Parts: sequence; structure tokens; C-alpha cells
Amino acid sequence: MKESTPPPAPTLNDRIAQRVRDLRAARGLSLDALATHCGVSRSMISLIERGESSPTAVLLEKLATGLGVPLASLFDDTEPAASPVSRLADQLQWRDPHSGYVRRNVSPSGAISPIQIVEVNFPPKARVAYETGAREPRIHQQVWVLEGRIEVTVGDDLHRLDTGDCLALSLDHPVSYHNPTRKNARYAVVITTAPSSWK
Repeated sequence: MKESTPPPAPTLNDRIAQRVRDLRAARGLSLDALATHCGVSRSMISLIERGESSPTAVLLEKLATGLGVPLASLFDDTEPAASPVSRLADQLQWRDPHSGYVRRNVSPSGAISPIQIVEVNFPPKARVAYETGAREPRIHQQVWVLEGRIEVTVGDDLHRLDTGDCLALSLDHPVSYHNPTRKNARYAVVITTAPSSWK
């Protein structure tokens, strides 16, 4: 008797598709309502939800804003974490098809925690600009440069960050990241969701 081959493991695009579908359903939003809310076309959202598109980081950030979650949440596993430990070998990496930057969700996927940690490898001269808008509850993050130099613009404020520098910001203004050097930069992003009562 021929053994059946196991189904292929879900890809990261499959995980993103499932998360977007689940988050949209949890908020009771139709495709049209989400499209209007986040400024992404209905057809593009449909392609993403079917796992038939390789969306850019900028596009995913628009979806995350419309769904009221951090971008990192779109990469989470839908299943609860089996362990409180996130092993390096199990941390999935995703490459932005536009800028080439590589992000890795460091935190245990599916863990029930208000904190998420992401590591980003940022190529020389790369630039990413997010049309970030306010979310409720409010989302705070800190950007800690582990290696190299980056420039982060929050609204109209430009911050030049070198190795070891850390920037705190709220995700309620447009934010852009730029590596002005000819060397790779690496930084960590720590994200937390704050109750509306926080200042």
C-alpha cells in the first residue's frame, strides 16, 4: 500500500493570509469595509487572504492599521504557543519584496503577551515609509540599533540612530526607516499595546 505524502507545510504567505482573514472576521469587517478603512483595494486584500500575493511591508502595514494591530501580529501563528521559549531555528523570517529588508519575529508565536520583539536586517541604502495611523488601543514601540546606523523619521522629526541608540515612539504618525550607509544595519523593535488610559 502506497504511503500518502504529508501536506506541504504552510508558507509565511499562508500564515499572513490566515491572520488577515481571522482578524477581519473577528472585527466583523467585510472585504469592502476593510478596503475603505485601510486604503487597500478589495481585490488586493482578497489576493492576500487567499495567499496568492506577496505583499510589501508598506501594504501589510496599511492592513495592520486598518485592523488595529501591530504589523508584527500579521506574522503570528494562529495556534497558541506550545512553549514559552522561541528557539532561533523556529523563528520564521520574511523578506520585504520592495526594500529587501528581512524581519524575524523573535517572540514566541501565538503567545499571550502584550509585548512583541522583532529583529530587522536592513540592507544598505534601503528605505521603507509607512503611512502609519493611530490605533486603539494605542501601540508603542522602541527601536534599538544593534549594529550600524539608521535614520527614523516620525512625522516631521528625523532621528539619526547609531549602534546602541534606542528610540521610543507611538504608532500614530507616518514613520519611515532609512539606512543611509553602505553597510547592513540591524535593529530590534519592541512593541507593546497600551490601554487607552495610558498617556
